[in-house]
Amino acid sequence: MTEKIYPGLGERVWQQMLPNGLTVAVVPRPGFSRKLAYFVTNMGAIHTHFRLDGEQYQVPAGIAHYLEHKLFDLPNRDVSAELAELGANVNAFTSYDMTAYYFSCTEHFEQSLRLLLEFVSTPYFTQESVEKERGIIDQEIGMNLDAPDSVIFEKLMEGMYRNHRIRVPILGTSESIREITPELLELCHRAFYSPANMILCVVGDVDPEAVAQIALEITGEEKRPVAEKLPPEPEDLTVPIPYQERQMEVAMPTFQLGFKCQSVDKGEAAIRQEIIGDLAAEALFGESSELYLRLYEEGLIDQSFGGGYETVDGCAMVNCGGDSHDPEAVWDAIVAQAKLLAERGIEEPAFLRMKRSAMGRRIRDLDVFDSVCFRICAYHFAGFDYFDFPAVYESVTAEEIQTFLRESVIATHSSLSVIRPIKKEE
Repeated sequence: MTEKIYPGLGERVWQQMLPNGLTVAVVPRPGFSRKLAYFVTNMGAIHTHFRLDGEQYQVPAGIAHYLEHKLFDLPNRDVSAELAELGANVNAFTSYDMTAYYFSCTEHFEQSLRLLLEFVSTPYFTQESVEKERGIIDQEIGMNLDAPDSVIFEKLMEGMYRNHRIRVPILGTSESIREITPELLELCHRAFYSPANMILCVVGDVDPEAVAQIALEITGEEKRPVAEKLPPEPEDLTVPIPYQERQMEVAMPTFQLGFKCQSVDKGEAAIRQEIIGDLAAEALFGESSELYLRLYEEGLIDQSFGGGYETVDGCAMVNCGGDSHDPEAVWDAIVAQAKLLAERGIEEPAFLRMKRSAMGRRIRDLDVFDSVCFRICAYHFAGFDYFDFPAVYESVTAEEIQTFLRESVIATHSSLSVIRPIKKEE
């Protein structure tokens, strides 16, 4: 394995690409009893259209999440129970653009790692178990439809995007999951769970060479094909639905507001754009911003308000939300403040303070094992070494923030999703 040292952060990472294409990254934490391992594939809910072995496929919405559930099955074995007996806490999640399986433990690390790699790498789908899981996931979909936070965000994505598959919920729909079969799950596992499309990241007091050796033993040396993801039809930065609302069981109106931004695909340019977007959101409506304080004093927002910059493979946005008796007034105020900041700029001392504060938060996050694992994996798929972020922060200028606000945070690129309390009959 190769060791890379980051003197400015006091960090070091051992890394190796195995013959099968799997990237293994180990962040040593000497003296810590807790150990954390993430095994992640570059496949998420939006990756439903792909080409593999010369054939083109379109699979049902929700299949990445369905696959996440089913990979915990091994023939005549209870993976979760086995890991629990080893003292490991295991879990998984599916996002729009990746799926992660992970565990933490204080003992029996190597046994737990072997089991994690084994069950994720072993597709085992019977008709009976797939049918049983359908009912469980359908219940999960129903719970999401009753959860205001989920509904408001999913409606915002529908309002912002015409073609991007972020418009479709991660879980899929009750209709789409009925199309999922063992054969389609097998296909998606073959398409995206090739080691060359995955990363194993470990943080803790472990032997990096032993981690790489275990990974090679379990995943094998063969380098298998990876599916080519097929992007959706391109779209401009205007939104199809600027405003929508519905009524649910909420105590007061709540909202999500999004501004559609130009997506930057991979590498340092994408990370730079993310940092610029984060700083622009902080300058515009962060807790210490002029606008936040004014809206709070006027009673238009409360402590539930927050937001930032987000990216998903192929799309990017600034969004914010919270409870408000007048979401439209908040929308208007944010658009007006963005225009003001774009015109007058941000004073250099204030900009430098904000940049130092933002970088300081990222540095503090390096003490959080889960944050380190997640970011290393996500940035790996984005083609960037996460621990190189300080240099990008240092080079970002106030003028870039102005340009971002001028080009991105404007009314024609925005959509507002509102949920209001159910009106009582008089």
